[in-house]
This record gives sequence, structure tokens and C-alpha cells, in this order.
Amino acid sequence: MIERRPGLQILRHVILLLGVAIVAFPLYLTLVGSTQTAQQINQSVPMSLVPGSHFWETYRLTLFGGPNSQGSPLPAMWPMMQVSLISALGIAIGKIAISLLSAFAIVYFRFPLRNLVFWMIFVTLMLPVEVRISPTYEVVAGLGMLNSFAGLTVPLIASATATFLFRQFFLTIPDELVEAARMDGAGPMRFFKDVLLPLSSTNIAALFVIQFIYGWNQYLWPLLVTTNEDMYPVVLGIKRLISGESWTEWNVVMAAAILAMLPPALVVVLMQKWFVKGLVDTEK
Repeated sequence: MIERRPGLQILRHVILLLGVAIVAFPLYLTLVGSTQTAQQINQSVPMSLVPGSHFWETYRLTLFGGPNSQGSPLPAMWPMMQVSLISALGIAIGKIAISLLSAFAIVYFRFPLRNLVFWMIFVTLMLPVEVRISPTYEVVAGLGMLNSFAGLTVPLIASATATFLFRQFFLTIPDELVEAARMDGAGPMRFFKDVLLPLSSTNIAALFVIQFIYGWNQYLWPLLVTTNEDMYPVVLGIKRLISGESWTEWNVVMAAAILAMLPPALVVVLMQKWFVKGLVDTEK
């Protein structure tokens, strides 16, 4: 029996609150900075922690672009957020679809060297991104996929991790379900659609959250395959705002950072229940 000590309970809560404060303070600082002007941020050291009165003005300028305080044009973040959203959805849905079908084939179909094929997929986890990025870029450029959504998403939709997770889950499904489906006259794809997909819903939800955030935060790959500003994702847009010019609109940079955090945070909040259940649920 675990003894409950009031002192330890207080200490735990203090540590938790301290951790939350450490994580939340930079977010609060970013939010406060986005409500001030660039002059206020640059002239006051340290920056004021009191919210300013330029919230709507700053976010309108960040979303739709326009001249900054020095008269130079600022890029609009709204089109870049659309590019990021389409790319993240394409990567997440593509990874899940391909991984589901790959795991289904490896577990339920008998073909020569089946285990070797699986381990060949799994061993790609040991290859760092830097090793694969040059030949992948060469293929994408050769196929004429630069500056396109296909170039942003197709090279990233294969996932050994998701394939491994779905394979491990499919191995826990009783053989009686397979036999029952076969006796009912269900073919492989009907068994996949009517039995495996419903049973995998929580796993799919958990992986969707992870892969959506992965796709949304892509920086290195879009930096290589996009030269047209119309295809820049929001992460590249933020980098462009702080490209080393003599004057940086830090209020706009902070507003862009807040906007870039909203879609992933919204996905996590809306799918939190499914996300946690898909990661910890053991009642398979």
C-alpha cells in the first residue's frame, strides 16, 4: 500500500507547476509580442510583458501581408498556411494508407521472403534523413515534381514506423476472426475494410496526430524542393520574415509563430481522447 504524504503531494504539484511555467512562458512572451509594435519590441529591453493594443492590426498584416513599418512588403502567411495544411494532410493520410496496406500484406498474405521484406522496410529507420535526402531530391527533380504538392508529400509518405506498429497490432487479432470472415465469403479487401479498419481506428487516430504534426513542421525538405514562394509552407514563411535584413518586424514574426502553432494544437485537442487511447489501450 502506497503511503500518501502531504509534503510529497505539495512537492509534486510545485514541480508540475514549475514545468508548466517553463513551457508556457515563451508562448506567453510570443503572444504578448504579437500584440505590440515592432518599435515597442525593439526599443524596450527587456520586452514588456503587458499585452499591447495592436492585436488585430498585427494579425491582419501577418495573415494577408502588406507594407511593414518601414514601407517594405511583408509576405502573407495565409497562403503558406494553406500549403502547410494540404501537405500535412497528404503526408498523414498517405503514411497511414500505405502503412495499413503494407502491414496487411505482410501479416495476412503468404509469399516468399515475407519476413525479409518486412525487415528491409524496418531497417530504413536506421538511415538518417541526410543520407536519403540527396538521392530523393534527384528523383523528385528528374520527375519534374519540384514546386508542387506531389514533391512536398510523395517522398515523405512511406513510414517504416507506422508499418511496424500496424503489423504488431494485426498480429494480435485472433485467427478466429479471419476464419469467420472466410466462412462468410469475405475476400481479403472486404476483411480489411470491414474488420481490420474498425479495429484499427484508435491506432489510426494516434498516428494521424503524430504524422500531421510531422508534416506540418517540415522545414528541410520544403527548403530543397520549393523555389516558388507560392509553394512555401508556413515554417519557411517564418524563416523568410527573419532573413537577416536590417529591420525585422518581430511582432509579425511572433504572430506568425502563434498562427503556425494553432492547427497542430487544434488537432491534438480535438483528437486527444483517441490519441491517448491509441497509444495506451491494451484491450485489443
